[in-house]
Amino acid sequence: MDGEHSALAGVERERERLPPIYNNSPPAVLGRGTKQPFPSLGTFISSLSQRRDVGGRGFAGGALTNTAGLRHGRELPPICMDVRQKQRLSIDTLPPEVKAPFPSDPIIPLRTKTTKEFQEDMEHAVQSGDWREVREFYLTTFDSFIEINAAFKREANGLFNTIEDSGVNAKFVNAVYDALLSTPQDIQKSVLKGIINSLLREWKGPRTKDDLRAYFILIQNPQYSSTSTYVIFAHLLRQIAALSEADHHFLVHWLKRLSARRFRQLVERLLQFISTRLFPAEPDDLPPSAKCSWWIPSATKVLSLFNAANSVSSPPIMPFTDFYNITLEHIDFMEDYRTWQNYGNSNRFSFCQFPFILSTVVKKAIIQKDSEQQMISQARQSLVSKVSRRQRVDMNLLFLNIKVRRAQLLSDSLDELMRKRCDLKKKLRVTFVGEAGLDMGGLTKEWFLLLVRQIFHTDYGMFTYMKDSRCHWFSSWKCDNYSEFQMVGTLMGLAVYNSIALDIHFPLYCYRKLLTPPTVPPEQNALVGMATATLDDLQQVMPDLAHGLTELLSYEGNVEEDFYLSFQVFQEEMGVVKSYNLKPGGDKIPVTKQNRKEYVQLYVDFLLNKSIYKQFAAFYHGFHSVCASDALMLLRPEEVEMLVCGSPELDMTALQKAAQYEGYGKTDTTVRCFWDVVLAFPLELQKKLLHFATGSDRVPVGGMADLNFKISKIDVPADWLPISHTCFNQICLPPYRSRKELKHKLTIAISNAEGFGLE
Repeated sequence: MDGEHSALAGVERERERLPPIYNNSPPAVLGRGTKQPFPSLGTFISSLSQRRDVGGRGFAGGALTNTAGLRHGRELPPICMDVRQKQRLSIDTLPPEVKAPFPSDPIIPLRTKTTKEFQEDMEHAVQSGDWREVREFYLTTFDSFIEINAAFKREANGLFNTIEDSGVNAKFVNAVYDALLSTPQDIQKSVLKGIINSLLREWKGPRTKDDLRAYFILIQNPQYSSTSTYVIFAHLLRQIAALSEADHHFLVHWLKRLSARRFRQLVERLLQFISTRLFPAEPDDLPPSAKCSWWIPSATKVLSLFNAANSVSSPPIMPFTDFYNITLEHIDFMEDYRTWQNYGNSNRFSFCQFPFILSTVVKKAIIQKDSEQQMISQARQSLVSKVSRRQRVDMNLLFLNIKVRRAQLLSDSLDELMRKRCDLKKKLRVTFVGEAGLDMGGLTKEWFLLLVRQIFHTDYGMFTYMKDSRCHWFSSWKCDNYSEFQMVGTLMGLAVYNSIALDIHFPLYCYRKLLTPPTVPPEQNALVGMATATLDDLQQVMPDLAHGLTELLSYEGNVEEDFYLSFQVFQEEMGVVKSYNLKPGGDKIPVTKQNRKEYVQLYVDFLLNKSIYKQFAAFYHGFHSVCASDALMLLRPEEVEMLVCGSPELDMTALQKAAQYEGYGKTDTTVRCFWDVVLAFPLELQKKLLHFATGSDRVPVGGMADLNFKISKIDVPADWLPISHTCFNQICLPPYRSRKELKHKLTIAISNAEGFGLE
């Protein structure tokens, strides 16, 4: 590998001007002789004329054959890619007798080896130790882009110019790569040298679909898992990253047709490449970072193609969270964020240009730190203003101080938030009037829990609980003041900023609306929250209605007579049924087979957008009054939900490791019985336990460790049930004497706790 390393290092020194051929040539293919540097176009054409004069023959079928030096009737070229491109650009200047026979693209040699034949060759080589046939196959196949197409293209000279079909024999590619790592080292090295030869040729002009096919095949090579091949891998990634947007479009659709297992392997290989380049285990294994600063941008750009392929697949090939690179939690992501803020999506690379790679932990930290900067700025202005007027400085200026009465919790909270809306970015501190105590976090959490409990109660009427979808949705009743909806949005923003997970059950579509747009538009009357709505979105909120509308779209009979619908819908508001036209004169327009798609689209948009516009607009502005950050542009709707409500993924083993104890030790009988029982609980009971102890069945973005979960001893008789202090994420256990007794009492407690189990 020393030869490859030095050759590619030379490439970097010459500002990436790739030489036409790698100097340290691979072993000669049997019967082909030693490779020579490719001739210039003039020399090449002269040699063609000499061959024609000497042999008395011209071109046969548009391709040249060398009858003396090649086996298997192998075609001549090897014409390197730069020759092909130069020939294409200057063909009008050639003599007439030479011009006509040249094809626009090189004719791909005919290779007839099948998957079965290759596997038989491998089996014979393993048993006999004779690798000549396999060696020649690998040497020939990876010698150039033309040869790669010759081996793996289903029809050698077929076009396959569609995004739907790459034209690649995927089964054969998989067989060849699956076998590669079990071949002798000299064969594996020859494959790498062939790839180097292909990548080091000078390219000019646009890529052909055959070139794209070669890239598509080369990216799947399993050899790139080793750091010894990273120099080659980096150059491959650079060339793929530099392709045109149209070429990337093709690659995205070809990539999504890979098997889920191979797709995941390639994603993990790219993530590992980025992590290793950032934090190499052995720094001497890789070139200095200063000389290959383009490695990570190239790899991240290629990874974005896989992310796009995953996004356009239905269902996605892998969870979006599997694209997170946890290593990035250890870099200076705020510096990266500031670079992105200053330069946007320009040529100045930042990971924030590719937010799919940043974990929710990083994004939450960016939002909080960005908000902290705004908070510090506001607090500083307040202090400076006081000092400049020679007034006494009150340290309460540094906090958002909320004082409420328990009996008037909702109205007091609304008044406080409206009155102190200029302080929303300051650190939150809650006081209950008439109660002693300093807010160390418990009172703040209790305030959130009690408020959410009241606001989302069905009797209050702000939100409707949808039993079929088990989520809340905005009530469509009209009023003169939507400030309470603004308060709910503000409450959600404060929860994100103060790291409080709320027990709120909105559909995912609600969070998509919150990001439409992700930052508040400067125009005062600009529309907000009007996300494009589909039947899939309605399915999240009103599954029965979505099913009915789906049946309407697929109905084969007479739609107008059998359904008897018009472009008018009815809604009940505060006990009164009201009618709304979906379009002007809608009550007089019947729904037919021809216009039913329009009807469904307008109806869905009415339900999820127009009928609740004022309510949601107030909610949107309330949320963004706290979380006004460019960092919101980095988030997916699922990630906003995680920031507000926490993650649904429970890991009770992690909770056990992070648990704190008061009155008990981790080896005490009661504690050991508790964890034996909890770890054996089904998921539903584990969620109930978490809800019982913390007020939410979700986990903070930072994981179980961020809960500060505590198990305390309570000196009461063993026939008592466990109790909890949700404000402090604390569960109190009597000294139970057996596992059976603890399981029985704990199950009763967590299954019958009402509301939030507040103590």
